[in-house]
Amino acid sequence: MKLGARILKTGTAIVLALFLAELLKLPSPVFAGIAAIFAVQPSIYRSYLTIVEQIQGNIIGALCAILFYQLFGNHFVIIGLAAIIAIIIHLRLKIENTISLSLVTLVAIMVAPEDDFYSFAFIRFITILLGILSAFLINLALLPPKYETKLFKSIMEITGEVIKWIRISIYQASDHVELKNDIERIKERLIRLDQIFLFYKEERNFLRKHRYAKMRKVVLYRHMIATVRASLNVLKKLHQYENDLSLLPGHFTEKLKGCIEQLTISHEQILIRYTGKAKMKHEEKIGELDSMKQSLLKLHLQCLKEEGDEQAAYHILQMMAAVMEYNEHLLHLEKLINSLQSFHKDEGHVRLAEPDPQ
Repeated sequence: MKLGARILKTGTAIVLALFLAELLKLPSPVFAGIAAIFAVQPSIYRSYLTIVEQIQGNIIGALCAILFYQLFGNHFVIIGLAAIIAIIIHLRLKIENTISLSLVTLVAIMVAPEDDFYSFAFIRFITILLGILSAFLINLALLPPKYETKLFKSIMEITGEVIKWIRISIYQASDHVELKNDIERIKERLIRLDQIFLFYKEERNFLRKHRYAKMRKVVLYRHMIATVRASLNVLKKLHQYENDLSLLPGHFTEKLKGCIEQLTISHEQILIRYTGKAKMKHEEKIGELDSMKQSLLKLHLQCLKEEGDEQAAYHILQMMAAVMEYNEHLLHLEKLINSLQSFHKDEGHVRLAEPDPQ
């Protein structure tokens, strides 16, 4: 089990919140620690959004607590009714993420002693606010995540897994059940990959030249993920229609296998080129992929002429469509990488430093 950065940040934020509360001699410093737990986020940008929302939620909880105390007192039934009203306000304002901390603020204030209610209410409001600010400082200063590195490494790993299975499948050497299970696992990994991409997309750059490069990279990484999905679709078709493929004429299957193998090689080369560890001429690679498009089209027309079984022909049509779509994605991916490296030479490669685990 790895000690992730978020685990470390949460613990550090709690320590900082409790330390500052003790330093300022605030009563009930535990509320600062609780607030810090809710406010820790996986990225700096989300942390900024969270602190704004949490402050709003904290204010709503405090105002509801004071209003209900003033009108009805602090009986436990009244505290429950105040909580319901606070939740409704949050839902109306569409800041549902802050409901939990807002209710902590509300309860912490309403159970304050009646003798000096307003003084205690203010102190507890400040205590919880201190916890939110502590979490923001830790998010800002401690182990800022490198989502680009983590994103690209995840893309490389999933791509490698898919290509490995494609190469095994085109020679009909894969175990049907094991491949089916692995396809499901890859789908789950793609869902997590989308989350990492979202974190990367949310990261902000303050310099204009970096902002332009970031915009191009967002488009590039989005298409890298789409290309992985296109390769997975090819794998799914190979798995789904392996029996139909085995019934095709030998010369056709050999050509199809050669085309798919060449596409997987191109996929690997394009990704390695982006790391700066391989060089290739853009024009040559575009020519290869354009030539592959023509080869796939001729192969498809040949299959329509030779295949007598309509059902098998329909299945092969789907497989050919998936392979051609994969080729189109690779063609566009090569163009995007070349465009990035042409306009942003300093940021045209990904740096494969070890990412911080989240």
